[in-house]
Amino acid sequence: MTTQNQDTDATRAFQALDDDSSSVRLRAAMAVGTAPDPRFVGRLIERSAVEPEFYVRDMLTWALTRHPASMTVPELLGELRSERTQARSQALHTLSKIGDRRAWPAITLALLADADDEVARSAWRAAVVLVPAGEEPELAAVLATQLGRGERETQLSLSRALVALGEAMVSTVRAATTDPDPRVRAHALATERLLRDPDAGFAFAIEEAKRVVALGGAGGEE
Repeated sequence: MTTQNQDTDATRAFQALDDDSSSVRLRAAMAVGTAPDPRFVGRLIERSAVEPEFYVRDMLTWALTRHPASMTVPELLGELRSERTQARSQALHTLSKIGDRRAWPAITLALLADADDEVARSAWRAAVVLVPAGEEPELAAVLATQLGRGERETQLSLSRALVALGEAMVSTVRAATTDPDPRVRAHALATERLLRDPDAGFAFAIEEAKRVVALGGAGGEE
C-alpha cells in the first residue's frame, strides 16, 4: 500500500470515529486496533472521553492496548487531570487493561476517592492491577475508607477490588466491621463474606450483613 493510500485510509478512519452511527464508530475503532498507527493514539483517547456507547468505548480501549505502552501511557496519564469525568474514568480503565505499573504513581488518593462513582470505581480496578508488590496493605487501607459508599453496584466494585488484594485486606476490613457507621459495617461484613466464599452472591451477602448489623453484631468466622 502506498503512503498516499495509507494517509487516505487514516483520514477516513479519523472521520469514522465521529460518525453519527455507533456501528460505524465501532468498526473504525476495530480497524485502528487491527492495524495500529501511532497517529491514532491521541484521537482514540479524545474519542474515549466523549463516546456515549459502552461497547464502542470498550473497542477504543482495545485499540489503545494494541499500541505500544510507551506511546499510550503518557497520553492517558494526562487525561487523569481532566475535568471531564468520562475522560478520567476511561483513562483509568484503559491503564488497567494495559497493566504498565509505571502508571502506579498517578493513581492518587484524589482519584481513589473521586466524587464521581464511575471514576472512583475505575480507579479502584486500576489500583489493584498496578499496585507494586508489597504495597497491597497500604492500598487496602485507602480503599477501606470508601466502604459504605454509594449504591450496590459501587459497593460491589469496591468489595471486588478489596477481595483481589487477598490477605492484604483482611485486617483492615475486619477493623471496619466495628465502624460506628452501620453502612460501613454492613459493607465490610459483606466483603469478608465475599472473600471467604467468592461464589456467594453480593446481594445476599450485603443483605445478610445488614441483618447482622441491625441485630447489633459484627459477624465473624463461623
